[in-house]
This record gives sequence, C-alpha cells and structure tokens, in this order.
Amino acid sequence: MEKRIDGATRPARGFVAGIGLFLRGLAIYGRNPGLVLLGVLPALITFVLLGGAFAVLVYFIDDVARAVTWFAGGWSTGLRNAIRVLAGIAILGAAGLIAVVGFTGLTVAIGDPFYERIAERVDGQLGDPPRIVETRWWRGLLRGVGDSIRLVLLSTTIGILLFLAGFLPVVGQTVVPVLGALFGGWALAIELTGVAMARRGFRLRERRRMLRRNRALALGFGVTVFVGFLIPLGAVLLMPAAVSGGTLLTRRVRGEPT
Repeated sequence: MEKRIDGATRPARGFVAGIGLFLRGLAIYGRNPGLVLLGVLPALITFVLLGGAFAVLVYFIDDVARAVTWFAGGWSTGLRNAIRVLAGIAILGAAGLIAVVGFTGLTVAIGDPFYERIAERVDGQLGDPPRIVETRWWRGLLRGVGDSIRLVLLSTTIGILLFLAGFLPVVGQTVVPVLGALFGGWALAIELTGVAMARRGFRLRERRRMLRRNRALALGFGVTVFVGFLIPLGAVLLMPAAVSGGTLLTRRVRGEPT
C-alpha cells in the first residue's frame, strides 16, 4: 500500500530525504560494478543521439536567435543584440530542459531490460514487493516509449512557456532557471520510477498520483538527478544510480522497507 511520509507535510524534510535517496542509489551503484555495464551502454547511445542534436543547436544558436527575434530587425544595435542574447539563452535553457527529460525517457525505453535488472537487484537486497508483474520486453519498450512521449510533449509545452518568460529582465535569468529545474526534477522522478512501478503493475497516471502525495520527496530526488545530469557526461555515468534511486523512491512511497 502506498504511504504518505512525513515529507509530504514537511516539505524541507521531504526534499532532503529525496536527496538522500539519490545518494543511496549512488552508493548501491558504487558497490555493484556490474551495474555500470548494465546501465551505461543505453545511456551512452542516447547521449550520442541527443548530444549531437544539442551541439548542432548550439552551433546555429545565433541564426536561431535572429529568426525568433525578427521583430527586432529595425531596433538600435545595442537593444537588438541584447534581445537576441536573451533569446539565445532562453532557447538553450528550454532545449536543455527538454533534452534532459527526453534523454531519461529514451534511455529508459532503450535500456528497459537492463534497468529492470537493476530494479530487481535493489528489490532483491531490500525485500521483493508484494506483487511483481512480469511483462515481455517489447511490451515494456512500448510502455516506456508511450510514457516518455507524453512527458516530452508536456516538457516541450513547459519549455516554450519558460522560453517566453526568459525574455523578462532579471526574472528570466533567476526565477525561470529555478522553475525549469523544479519541473525537470519532477519529470525525472516520474521517469525514473517507471521501471520499478511497472514491476508492481502501476502505469503513468498511478505513478503521478503516488508521487504527488509525496511531492517534496520526489522533487528532492528529481532535482538532484537533474543537476547531476547537467554535468558533462553526468547523465551517462549517473543513469544506473538514478534508476537505483528511483527504485528506492518507489519503495518509499509504497511503504516498503528501504
């Protein structure tokens, strides 16, 4: 049965506990070198695909910024350049948010059999859940792709809104990045509990409901992963630890021993 922990009513405590779940996942990852091979390869494949696309965007960012600020063509040089710099920052920020969420979803979909092994190993160490639902790998793949598409579409919508807010002086460079990290962390918490939740027979809607009941805990975990994924190659190296932590988060919200 799912559980509403203290962090649900004490946000600061729940947020810190969420950070602790990721650190525990990292410790499990460090104690099991075999998890590296299971988790890094799918992440590396996704990183090459999305990293290449992001690099192309960075290379052409000046052209893209000029295209979306066509209305500033007749402005003074200083003002025109300033609005284009803000546009470039906003575009890269929104693209980064979408890339991090998309990376996680695509990696989990590609590496579903590998990450299920990681979830099994964590559950095996702490005690298997009361109910385990066995599914064929291709069904897991389809489920993961479907869930990821929905989350990426939502992330794209939020990314566009944050892009527009990025034009606001001061707010666009302070509040907007924080909101982006919070939303990105929430999306990652949903993504990274997918494998463990699927083993228990729960779909996307049920995952969201359970995590909403423990929002601060989920955000503490997800934001920590989000920040870690922003480190160069962090997404590749930390993905197995994130899946381990996602399994711990699943166990915590379900009231299972952690």
